[in-house]
Amino acid sequence: MKKLLLSLGLIVAGVGVFAQFEEPKFNNNDFTGIKGKLGADFALQYQALDNVGTLASGADFMPLGYGLNLPTANFTINGDLAPGVRVTLETYLSSRHHNEAWVKGGYLLLDQLPFLSTEANKKIMDNLTLKIGVMEINYGDGHFRRTDNGAALKNAFVGNYIMDAFTTAPALEAMYQKNGFIAMVATTSGSLDPVLTGYTDNKDSLTNAADFTTYHFMKELAFYGKFGYDKQINNDLRVRITVSPYLQTYSHRGTLYGGDRTGSRFYSVLVPAANGSTATDIKSGHTTGRWGPGSTKSVTSVMINPFIKYKGLEVFGLYELATGSTTKADFTYNQLAIEALYRFGKNEQFYLGGKYNTVSNQDSEKVNRIEAGGGWFITKNILSKLEYVDQKYNTTAYSADAGFKGLMFEAAISF
Repeated sequence: MKKLLLSLGLIVAGVGVFAQFEEPKFNNNDFTGIKGKLGADFALQYQALDNVGTLASGADFMPLGYGLNLPTANFTINGDLAPGVRVTLETYLSSRHHNEAWVKGGYLLLDQLPFLSTEANKKIMDNLTLKIGVMEINYGDGHFRRTDNGAALKNAFVGNYIMDAFTTAPALEAMYQKNGFIAMVATTSGSLDPVLTGYTDNKDSLTNAADFTTYHFMKELAFYGKFGYDKQINNDLRVRITVSPYLQTYSHRGTLYGGDRTGSRFYSVLVPAANGSTATDIKSGHTTGRWGPGSTKSVTSVMINPFIKYKGLEVFGLYELATGSTTKADFTYNQLAIEALYRFGKNEQFYLGGKYNTVSNQDSEKVNRIEAGGGWFITKNILSKLEYVDQKYNTTAYSADAGFKGLMFEAAISF
């Protein structure tokens, strides 16, 4: 019986100055025996933001002070179990919404199937990756460039997208990659808290398992995919474009646009002063600065992401259209974002850049954000960022000039 070898190691995804998307395949040659790898992420911000305007009623927002936000941290365990077989457990140690430790998710990654050692299987698995478990679903490319609690190295800026398509849920993904072409099909519950019983829409009575499966056995499932092309053309040029559809016809609580339990990086912005003691509780309004449909009953969406990197210049785009329904009404949201970075230095350890992000809905309401700043990878595992952010609202909830603006500094470590 072989001994279990436990060793500390680097978790490379999202660490470094180059753009990261899907992880490279873990093949037979990479396996040297059963072993574990530990990793952690830490992030801390200094916030100097000011609220602008008032609520639509004329009531004031809670005054904001300048200072340090709550430090956040993640902890990850990776286990190499067999050639091409890896398991991952991800934990949030501290977050804005949960100050205590809690599990983000865990999944099994299959780049090979060593227990089915046929030639046909080996040929198929040379290009196929299977992923199953409770995990961050691979819808769109925006989630590769966002901050995930303590993991902030992938994000060149401090804020995530205004309409944040991110959730962890039980899912099964099958991705095929060959010669730069990408094709993925997947299914998920689409909900942070999948259950077989719950309340009816008006929450005046309980439903049972039979009610959840009245129409068909897939009633609570969502289906999504990703199709595109990603190629390093030469030493100077990389191009990528993907299209990602998502469909869920019914859910008791779909969380594609409300699945981040860790919280926004812009703490306590636009919180009504009249909220009393809850106004100063960072957990009670952990999504401040975001805007979108929230929890959904049904959703049909598509995200298109072009990306190009030529030498030090890097441009990433996001267009998203989401339609569906909540317990209150139908919705349509459009999101557009563009990021432009210039990386420089001997190892491209410095960068300057800007991001423009806008979201509008079926009622012609709109939220715009501009972020501009730069960063320094002190090492490939340590990043410091400084940015100016200006977010403006044109919605019925706030006065015409409402929003927030100011400076954000963030320090992040991942290993």
